[in-house]
Amino acid sequence: MLQVRRDQEIHREDGGWFQARWHFSFDRYRDPEQMGVGPLRVFNHDRLSPGAVWPMHPHADIEGITYVWNGAFKHADSLGNNGILHPGGVQLMTLGSGALHSEQNASKNEPMEFLQLWILPDTADLAPSVQQRQFTKSQRTDTLLKVIGAAGDDVITVHQDASVFVAALTAGTEVTHRFGSNRAGYLYLIEGAVALAGDRLSTGDAAKIFEQPELPVRAEAASELILVDVPLRFTPVGVWAR
Repeated sequence: MLQVRRDQEIHREDGGWFQARWHFSFDRYRDPEQMGVGPLRVFNHDRLSPGAVWPMHPHADIEGITYVWNGAFKHADSLGNNGILHPGGVQLMTLGSGALHSEQNASKNEPMEFLQLWILPDTADLAPSVQQRQFTKSQRTDTLLKVIGAAGDDVITVHQDASVFVAALTAGTEVTHRFGSNRAGYLYLIEGAVALAGDRLSTGDAAKIFEQPELPVRAEAASELILVDVPLRFTPVGVWAR
Protein backbone atom coordinates (compact mmCIF):
# COMPACT_ATOMS: atom_id res chain seq x y z
CA MET A 1 0.00 0.00 0.00
CA LEU A 2 1.26 3.45 -0.94
CA GLN A 3 0.32 6.78 0.61
CA VAL A 4 1.45 9.27 -2.02
CA ARG A 5 2.32 12.80 -0.92
CA ARG A 6 2.39 15.40 -3.67
CA ASP A 7 5.01 18.11 -3.75
CA GLN A 8 2.50 20.85 -2.94
CA GLU A 9 1.25 18.96 0.13
CA ILE A 10 4.63 18.93 1.88
CA HIS A 11 5.31 21.73 4.35
CA ARG A 12 7.40 24.64 3.06
CA GLU A 13 9.58 26.84 5.25
CA ASP A 14 11.42 30.01 4.20
CA GLY A 15 13.96 31.49 6.60
CA GLY A 16 15.52 33.90 4.12
CA TRP A 17 18.98 32.34 4.09
CA PHE A 18 17.43 28.87 3.97
CA GLN A 19 14.42 27.26 2.34
CA ALA A 20 13.18 23.87 3.45
CA ARG A 21 10.62 21.16 2.85
CA TRP A 22 9.69 19.45 6.10
CA HIS A 23 8.03 16.13 5.30
CA PHE A 24 7.21 15.23 8.91
CA SER A 25 6.35 17.26 12.00
CA PHE A 26 9.44 19.26 12.87
CA ASP A 27 10.21 22.40 14.88
CA ARG A 28 7.10 24.65 14.64
CA TYR A 29 5.43 22.47 11.99
CA ARG A 30 2.94 20.12 13.66
CA ASP A 31 0.75 17.58 11.90
CA PRO A 32 -0.40 14.47 13.82
CA GLU A 33 -0.82 12.66 10.48
CA GLN A 34 2.82 13.24 9.58
CA MET A 35 4.93 11.91 12.45
CA GLY A 36 7.31 9.78 10.39
CA VAL A 37 7.48 6.14 9.35
CA GLY A 38 8.67 3.66 11.98
CA PRO A 39 11.93 5.03 13.43
CA LEU A 40 12.30 7.49 10.52
CA ARG A 41 11.27 10.60 12.44
CA VAL A 42 12.53 13.53 10.32
CA PHE A 43 12.92 13.97 6.56
CA ASN A 44 13.90 17.47 5.40
CA HIS A 45 15.04 18.86 2.05
CA ASP A 46 17.10 21.94 2.92
CA ARG A 47 18.50 24.66 0.65
CA LEU A 48 21.15 27.05 2.00
CA SER A 49 22.03 30.36 0.37
CA PRO A 50 25.67 31.02 -0.64
CA GLY A 51 27.86 31.25 2.46
CA ALA A 52 24.99 30.40 4.83
CA VAL A 53 25.79 28.76 8.16
CA TRP A 54 23.30 26.88 10.30
CA PRO A 55 24.66 27.72 13.78
CA MET A 56 25.82 25.00 16.15
CA HIS A 57 22.85 23.32 17.82
CA PRO A 58 22.43 20.27 20.08
CA HIS A 59 20.69 16.92 19.62
CA ALA A 60 20.66 13.59 21.45
CA ASP A 61 19.61 10.00 20.70
CA ILE A 62 19.41 10.61 16.96
CA GLU A 63 21.10 8.99 13.98
CA GLY A 64 21.39 12.15 11.88
CA ILE A 65 21.83 11.43 8.16
CA THR A 66 22.85 13.94 5.50
CA TYR A 67 22.70 13.27 1.76
CA VAL A 68 24.21 16.02 -0.38
CA TRP A 69 22.19 16.72 -3.50
CA ASN A 70 23.70 19.90 -4.88
CA GLY A 71 26.65 22.15 -4.06
CA ALA A 72 29.29 21.86 -1.32
CA PHE A 73 28.18 20.80 2.17
CA LYS A 74 30.48 21.76 5.05
CA HIS A 75 30.18 20.10 8.45
CA ALA A 76 31.41 21.14 11.90
CA ASP A 77 30.64 19.68 15.33
CA SER A 78 31.55 19.81 19.01
CA LEU A 79 33.67 16.66 18.61
CA GLY A 80 36.17 18.54 16.46
CA ASN A 81 35.15 16.99 13.13
CA ASN A 82 34.89 19.01 9.94
CA GLY A 83 35.08 18.55 6.19
CA ILE A 84 33.28 19.09 2.91
CA LEU A 85 31.04 16.70 1.00
CA HIS A 86 29.94 17.10 -2.62
CA PRO A 87 26.87 15.74 -4.46
CA GLY A 88 26.49 12.05 -3.62
CA GLY A 89 28.18 12.50 -0.26
CA VAL A 90 26.63 10.80 2.76
CA GLN A 91 27.21 11.52 6.41
CA LEU A 92 25.81 9.85 9.53
CA MET A 93 26.27 11.54 12.89
CA THR A 94 25.43 9.44 15.91
CA LEU A 95 24.32 12.09 18.39
CA GLY A 96 23.74 9.55 21.17
CA SER A 97 24.51 11.01 24.58
CA GLY A 98 24.54 14.50 23.06
CA ALA A 99 26.59 16.68 20.74
CA LEU A 100 26.40 19.90 18.74
CA HIS A 101 26.71 20.22 14.98
CA SER A 102 26.49 22.83 12.23
CA GLU A 103 25.50 22.55 8.56
CA GLN A 104 27.12 25.09 6.27
CA ASN A 105 27.28 26.05 2.60
CA ALA A 106 30.98 25.88 1.74
CA SER A 107 30.46 28.07 -1.34
CA LYS A 108 30.22 31.85 -1.17
CA ASN A 109 28.72 31.96 -4.69
CA GLU A 110 26.45 28.96 -5.22
CA PRO A 111 23.45 27.60 -3.27
CA MET A 112 23.62 24.18 -1.64
CA GLU A 113 20.97 21.49 -1.12
CA PHE A 114 20.94 18.48 1.14
CA LEU A 115 18.51 16.00 2.61
CA GLN A 116 18.55 15.51 6.35
CA LEU A 117 16.99 12.43 7.94
CA TRP A 118 16.66 11.47 11.58
CA ILE A 119 16.41 7.79 12.36
CA LEU A 120 15.84 6.97 16.03
CA PRO A 121 18.46 4.51 17.30
CA ASP A 122 17.92 1.12 18.93
CA THR A 123 20.22 1.98 21.86
CA ALA A 124 20.18 5.05 24.10
CA ASP A 125 23.15 7.23 25.06
CA LEU A 126 25.55 6.00 22.40
CA ALA A 127 28.95 7.69 22.20
CA PRO A 128 28.73 10.51 19.63
CA SER A 129 30.61 9.86 16.38
CA VAL A 130 30.67 10.75 12.68
CA GLN A 131 30.91 8.54 9.59
CA GLN A 132 30.94 9.85 6.05
CA ARG A 133 31.64 8.67 2.52
CA GLN A 134 31.65 10.27 -0.89
CA PHE A 135 29.69 8.23 -3.45
CA THR A 136 29.75 8.98 -7.17
CA LYS A 137 26.85 9.35 -9.57
CA SER A 138 28.09 6.39 -11.56
CA GLN A 139 27.80 4.18 -8.45
CA ARG A 140 24.07 4.96 -8.15
CA THR A 141 23.25 5.03 -11.86
CA ASP A 142 20.45 2.59 -12.78
CA THR A 143 20.62 0.80 -9.44
CA LEU A 144 19.42 1.22 -5.88
CA LEU A 145 22.76 1.92 -4.21
CA LYS A 146 22.76 1.03 -0.52
CA VAL A 147 24.63 3.77 1.34
CA ILE A 148 23.50 3.14 4.93
CA GLY A 149 22.69 -0.14 6.64
CA ALA A 150 23.36 -2.53 9.49
CA ALA A 151 26.78 -3.37 10.84
CA GLY A 152 28.69 -5.78 8.62
CA ASP A 153 27.58 -4.29 5.32
CA ASP A 154 30.13 -2.33 3.29
CA VAL A 155 28.18 0.87 3.94
CA ILE A 156 27.84 3.51 6.64
CA THR A 157 26.53 1.81 9.78
CA VAL A 158 23.32 2.97 11.44
CA HIS A 159 22.31 1.95 14.98
CA GLN A 160 18.90 0.69 13.89
CA ASP A 161 17.47 -2.03 11.66
CA ALA A 162 17.24 0.39 8.74
CA SER A 163 18.69 0.96 5.28
CA VAL A 164 18.98 3.93 2.94
CA PHE A 165 19.28 3.64 -0.85
CA VAL A 166 19.89 6.28 -3.52
CA ALA A 167 19.48 6.01 -7.29
CA ALA A 168 20.02 7.98 -10.49
CA LEU A 169 17.83 6.31 -13.11
CA THR A 170 17.96 6.89 -16.84
CA ALA A 171 14.63 7.04 -18.67
CA GLY A 172 13.18 3.57 -19.22
CA THR A 173 15.15 1.89 -16.43
CA GLU A 174 13.26 -0.16 -13.84
CA VAL A 175 14.58 -1.22 -10.43
CA THR A 176 12.78 -3.19 -7.71
CA HIS A 177 13.17 -3.09 -3.94
CA ARG A 178 11.94 -6.02 -1.87
CA PHE A 179 10.69 -5.36 1.63
CA GLY A 180 10.79 -8.00 4.35
CA SER A 181 7.80 -8.75 6.55
CA ASN A 182 6.76 -6.04 9.01
CA ARG A 183 8.72 -3.43 7.08
CA ALA A 184 7.81 0.02 5.85
CA GLY A 185 9.47 2.62 3.68
CA TYR A 186 9.61 6.19 2.47
CA LEU A 187 10.54 7.18 -1.08
CA TYR A 188 11.27 10.74 -2.15
CA LEU A 189 11.65 11.68 -5.79
CA ILE A 190 14.26 14.43 -5.72
CA GLU A 191 13.99 15.02 -9.44
CA GLY A 192 12.32 13.43 -12.46
CA ALA A 193 9.26 11.25 -13.07
CA VAL A 194 8.69 7.60 -12.09
CA ALA A 195 5.96 4.99 -12.22
CA LEU A 196 5.68 3.51 -8.74
CA ALA A 197 3.60 0.38 -8.15
CA GLY A 198 0.69 1.65 -10.24
CA ASP A 199 1.04 5.32 -9.32
CA ARG A 200 3.12 8.14 -10.79
CA LEU A 201 5.46 10.51 -8.99
CA SER A 202 6.97 13.76 -10.25
CA THR A 203 9.72 15.98 -8.86
CA GLY A 204 9.15 16.66 -5.16
CA ASP A 205 6.56 13.91 -4.63
CA ALA A 206 7.01 11.24 -1.97
CA ALA A 207 5.33 8.02 -0.83
CA LYS A 208 4.93 6.18 2.44
CA ILE A 209 5.11 2.44 1.81
CA PHE A 210 3.33 -0.20 3.90
CA GLU A 211 2.70 -3.93 3.34
CA GLN A 212 4.36 -3.83 -0.05
CA PRO A 213 6.55 -6.94 -0.52
CA GLU A 214 7.96 -5.60 -3.80
CA LEU A 215 8.27 -2.02 -4.99
CA PRO A 216 8.99 -1.67 -8.73
CA VAL A 217 10.20 1.79 -9.76
CA ARG A 218 10.30 2.66 -13.46
CA ALA A 219 11.87 5.92 -14.60
CA GLU A 220 9.76 7.79 -17.16
CA ALA A 221 12.47 10.46 -17.35
CA ALA A 222 15.96 10.87 -15.91
CA SER A 223 15.29 10.64 -12.17
CA GLU A 224 17.04 10.87 -8.80
CA LEU A 225 15.51 9.36 -5.67
CA ILE A 226 16.16 8.25 -2.12
CA LEU A 227 14.47 5.26 -0.45
CA VAL A 228 14.43 4.42 3.27
CA ASP A 229 13.56 0.90 4.52
CA VAL A 230 12.67 0.67 8.23
CA PRO A 231 10.84 -1.63 10.66
CA LEU A 232 7.13 -0.92 10.79
CA ARG A 233 7.17 -1.00 14.59
CA PHE A 234 9.96 -0.17 17.00
CA THR A 235 10.52 0.70 20.66
CA PRO A 236 11.69 4.28 21.31
CA VAL A 237 14.73 4.66 23.55
CA GLY A 238 16.48 7.53 25.33
CA VAL A 239 14.96 10.99 25.11
CA TRP A 240 12.30 9.69 22.70
CA ALA A 241 10.97 7.24 25.30
CA ARG A 242 10.35 9.91 27.95
